[in-house]
Amino acid sequence: MIMKRIYLMIMLLLPLTVLFSCSEEKISDAATAAVKETYTCPMHPQVVQHEMGTCPVCGMDLVRFEKGAVDAGLLLNEQQKTLANVKTMTIGDNGIASEKQLNGRLVANPEQTSFISSRVAGRLDKLFVRQTGEQIKKGQPLYQIYSEQLATLQQEFLLAMEQSAQFPDDKTFSQIFSAARQKLQLYGQSEGQIKSLQYSRKTSPNITFFAPESGTVAELSVAEGQYVTEGSPLLRLEGYQSLWVEADVYASELGRIKEGQPLRVVVPGWEDQPQQVKVSFINPALQPGAQLLQIRATLPNPDGRWQAGLQAKVFVEQTGTGKRLTLPQNAVIRNGQGAHVWLETKTGYFEPRIVETGAESADGIAVTSGLQSGDKVVISGAYLLYSEYVLKKGKDPMAGVHKS
Repeated sequence: MIMKRIYLMIMLLLPLTVLFSCSEEKISDAATAAVKETYTCPMHPQVVQHEMGTCPVCGMDLVRFEKGAVDAGLLLNEQQKTLANVKTMTIGDNGIASEKQLNGRLVANPEQTSFISSRVAGRLDKLFVRQTGEQIKKGQPLYQIYSEQLATLQQEFLLAMEQSAQFPDDKTFSQIFSAARQKLQLYGQSEGQIKSLQYSRKTSPNITFFAPESGTVAELSVAEGQYVTEGSPLLRLEGYQSLWVEADVYASELGRIKEGQPLRVVVPGWEDQPQQVKVSFINPALQPGAQLLQIRATLPNPDGRWQAGLQAKVFVEQTGTGKRLTLPQNAVIRNGQGAHVWLETKTGYFEPRIVETGAESADGIAVTSGLQSGDKVVISGAYLLYSEYVLKKGKDPMAGVHKS
């Protein structure tokens, strides 16, 4: 009886033992699969291995990636966007016309340039401006001059004032007093200086002159202690609220450009801020030693972000080619599977979009399809997004992505 009971217990426990053993094997296999790491090549995502090594195509070290990642985009915070220099541009309703690029430059607008010269002869006892590049505000003291001529005019003014006060009914003395005041004004004396002279009744050969307008000192022609004559140039002020954009055009191309024609100006470093201007002047004479003409437009610069001397790219719309979108070369990433761009679909979230491209130039590439009005396209940092995606996801971002 005891042997029968033992035998019966063994027969009952045997299936449980087998079942438990199989469960352990499944758990072990699952754990092994979970810890198994996958590696790929940053430049060739089609290379996938389950152990560290080098790429058989380019020899680069393989990197680990998230094998189960299914997210189609990348999420970056503001700091990461800044470090990657990610810049975007929103596509308008009509895109950008097919354009021809001209070499341009920013120059100071002579309409905002003023020359300040000495109003009287004398010695410059003090200069309140000593270097170029200084910002000058209207009414700011510029220089102090020692002038015996001005001292004489002040004495004449005081004498005429006393005579006019003694004989208030005499029109002659009143006219002489008015003429003396006007002469001081013509020699650059402000109304405040004249009133101060009336109140103190003391002449002084050391007279301070003030800035007639605001601007930046572009040239300083004198030094402290120097003697100057009436009309001697002292300094040149330039205003940068607007700049001129000058571009070179071959004479054979001039027939396609007219005054009032729209231009698109792109300043390197501000590619995401193209400016729309119009041709305001076409030089009728060729430049000396070159078969080039100059066209000119006025570029608003209210916040002073640009300086005279910067290079600029000037784009002229080509007629008869229709509307098509043109993006910078760095915005479009191409490989054996085609071309794609990156879009910021929501704040900080970037997704790839397959596009078809057309004609190319040194600075732009035409996109014929795949984008639409309102799309926010990455024009700087697209390749870094592509590399980051490959490193994190371990696959080509174009895999499984469809055109818009």
